[in-house]
Amino acid sequence: MLKSMTGFGAATVENNDYKVTVELKAVNQRFLELNFHMPRQFGEWEESLRQLIRKTVARGKVDIFINYQDKREAKSSIRVDKGLALAYQSALNELSDTLHLPRPDSAAMFAGFPDVLQVEQTADFEGLQPVLTEAMAQALVAFDTMRQREGAHIAEDFAKRLDKLEEMRQQVIKLAPAIVEERRKHLQEVLEEALAGKDFDETRIIQETALFADRVNYTEEVVRLESHIGQFRQIMAAGEPVGRKLDFLIQEFNRETNTIGSKANSTEAAQLVVDMKSEIEKIREQVQNIE
Repeated sequence: MLKSMTGFGAATVENNDYKVTVELKAVNQRFLELNFHMPRQFGEWEESLRQLIRKTVARGKVDIFINYQDKREAKSSIRVDKGLALAYQSALNELSDTLHLPRPDSAAMFAGFPDVLQVEQTADFEGLQPVLTEAMAQALVAFDTMRQREGAHIAEDFAKRLDKLEEMRQQVIKLAPAIVEERRKHLQEVLEEALAGKDFDETRIIQETALFADRVNYTEEVVRLESHIGQFRQIMAAGEPVGRKLDFLIQEFNRETNTIGSKANSTEAAQLVVDMKSEIEKIREQVQNIE
């Protein structure tokens, strides 16, 4: 089944402690590029998330957005800056001696000075990883479903264009005898005109026609093109990322078609080749969207 490289998927998972939302957005790219947009504290889980994504995604530029809500009661602690408190005490004692006043002896007084007591919240994410992993897994399911749906539309377009390409290939095959016969008639007319009233060598016409037929013989190219079209259909049905294989096959399509165009000495054949290349280019553009 074909998959598009572009897609979007999102999921939210929560329990009593956490609520996690994951969004995946992807665009075309030759290789896989994963860009995480998440809290810095989640860095320890990034590699495991990458491995999870790689099981579903093979190519494309994927942006991953992760947001969370901590529903637990905040766990706080108070830290005493002992050095700062001693500095305050030393300064106040010096001031007391200078002013001949009693020295301060209340801890509550020092606690009221700036930064002596500092409130710290404990960054403990115990139990968060399973919620995060489940949210990522669900987002990937939605993401992959969208890519498969888009891939199915592309596959339908491929099938129609391959049918057109095969029709034009058959027309090119039918033209081959007419091209040779037209050349033979042309040679005969030229000789008859040049040798008006005189006998001319029919064998010469046969020889020239045979040489021309050999030069314009594109049988190998149309046979190979048929094989490439068949291969394209087979690859489309494969259950793995096939974008690179199809991209290579399109190059073969163009090579055979160009050779047919260079060999076929016919206006009608040339027009068919132009139409074939137009269809191949449309297929190539769609291949760039396939994983």
